[in-house]
Amino acid sequence: MSTSPVTLMVARRVAHGRYQELMAWLQEGEQLATDFPGYLGSGVLAPPPGDDEFQIIFRFADQATMHAWEHSASRRSWLVRGSGLFAKNSVHRVSGIDGWFGAVGQRPPRWKQAVAIWLAFFPVSLIFNFVLGPLLSQLDLFPRIMISTLILTPLMVFWFIPLSTHLLAGWLNTNTPAQVSGTEPVSNS
Repeated sequence: MSTSPVTLMVARRVAHGRYQELMAWLQEGEQLATDFPGYLGSGVLAPPPGDDEFQIIFRFADQATMHAWEHSASRRSWLVRGSGLFAKNSVHRVSGIDGWFGAVGQRPPRWKQAVAIWLAFFPVSLIFNFVLGPLLSQLDLFPRIMISTLILTPLMVFWFIPLSTHLLAGWLNTNTPAQVSGTEPVSNS
């Protein structure tokens, strides 16, 4: 079993006329997950204009804690209550940062992933250091870095990197010559 954080991504297409009900159901699912040990966070990414597929992301400390949540009675009951609210769904399990960039065959090249992460990290880090830098400058290096990473890491993982990938989705998913020809390079990371 995995001992690193695991992300469960579920794509759901809203059934015609059921948008408000689906949104309430999704919020209920996020609330249910918060009661489980190992829960690290969740979120719902709205579809781009003209689309109706929502991405629901649940993140757990490891495979075992996610498995416990997935097979819980409360989650099964929640899924039954929402069964008529969506037209189609798909499920992907990913570890690490790959969860931010889609399924295996649909991920952008690593350099685009790096740009999306940097575009999220740079302004947030700059603002953080501008606002809190003077307060933290009185601390030694180790506590200063520990505090900044303790604050910035959750902000980046749960809000700003998913926001960046959502805002850059059009560019990230633009076919590069390697993707078009079907010879996208394989990465070991």
